[in-house]
Formats: sequence, structure tokens, C-alpha cells
Amino acid sequence: MSLKTQIDADIKAAMLARDSAKLLALRDIKKVILIEETKPGAEALTEADEMRILQKAVKQRKDSAEIYKTQNRPELLEKELAEIAIIETYLPAAMSADELKSIIADIIAKVGAKSPADMGKVMGVASKELAGKAEGRAISEMVKTLLAQ
Repeated sequence: MSLKTQIDADIKAAMLARDSAKLLALRDIKKVILIEETKPGAEALTEADEMRILQKAVKQRKDSAEIYKTQNRPELLEKELAEIAIIETYLPAAMSADELKSIIADIIAKVGAKSPADMGKVMGVASKELAGKAEGRAISEMVKTLLAQ
């Protein structure tokens, strides 16, 4: 079942359950998917594209949550955190730090990186290989750590 089909079914279920928080989050995700599908020259979305869309939505909400936290807006912070929890149910489980370290160590060996100056080469390959599996910030931090050793 595609993500769009799953979200449509979950929207119907949320409407029947009168779960407004879930409904709001799901409608927002559906809107973003429709926008991506209707872009000029756009092809059918792949699973990787769908995961990228969901990760972007989670990142936007995390950024908003941080702002609301610093501005002491608990009601808006709570709303963003609830939406993050709903969206994350559609994402695969996050990669553990040990798994990430292992994969990045392999990538570093494969590209022959020796120092932090080679970070760009490693990040290019790592970003493609780990797309949808790990957050960009986590990848970057791990690459920095491993290249600094």
C-alpha cells in the first residue's frame, strides 16, 4: 500500500474517530504529497521521495517546536510534538548510533577519506546511501567524529 493510500485511509479513520489533531497532521502530509506530485515535470513519487517528504515535515515541526519552547508557548509546543509523533508512525524506525557508525566507517574506507578535509566526499556518498534511514544532522555529526579520529 502506498503512503498516499495509507494516509487517505487514516484520514477517514481519524474523521470517524473525531481525532482532530491526527486529522490535521494527516491532511498536511497529504497536501505536501499532492504538491510534490503535481509539480511540473514530476514523475510518480518513489518510496524514497515519500520518506524524504515525511522527514522534511518532521524536521519543520521540530524546528517550530524549538521556537515555541524558547518563546514559552506550551500550547503550540504540545501541538507540534503531537504532530511529530503522528508523522513518525509512517517513518521507518530510526537507525541506531552503532549502525550509523558502522555504515559511515565503511563509506569512509570506500572513498578513502583520511582527514576532516575529506568530509565533502564522505557526505555526498553517505547522504545518498542513508537517505530516509538517518537524519542529515546525525550523519554529519558521525562523519565529523569519525574523520577527526
